[in-house]
Amino acid sequence: MKKSEPMSESFFYILLCLSKGPNHGYGIMQMAETLSDGDVKIGSGTMYGATSNMIKKGWIEEIMSNEPGMERKRLYCLTEDGKAAFEAEIQRLKKMIAAVEN
Repeated sequence: MKKSEPMSESFFYILLCLSKGPNHGYGIMQMAETLSDGDVKIGSGTMYGATSNMIKKGWIEEIMSNEPGMERKRLYCLTEDGKAAFEAEIQRLKKMIAAVEN
């Protein structure tokens, strides 16, 4: 998969969170803050817009929860295209870091 432009920080962290398994919006927001040591705080508006855009791109999809009490929450998971986009961004970032270190 060829990616032409850098991924936004919000997109990157949402995909990072979902690379660890399906999650709901609030869980992703909390995990992103934890994984970034508090540097990234994804608000509900950003979360809604980002997930909507990523669903349209085919990077994530909504799934149904099997857990009791979670039936009404929207759970998201990565698609194969989402995994490829995330991996392409990781490779792009690694190249940038390598350029700095040389």
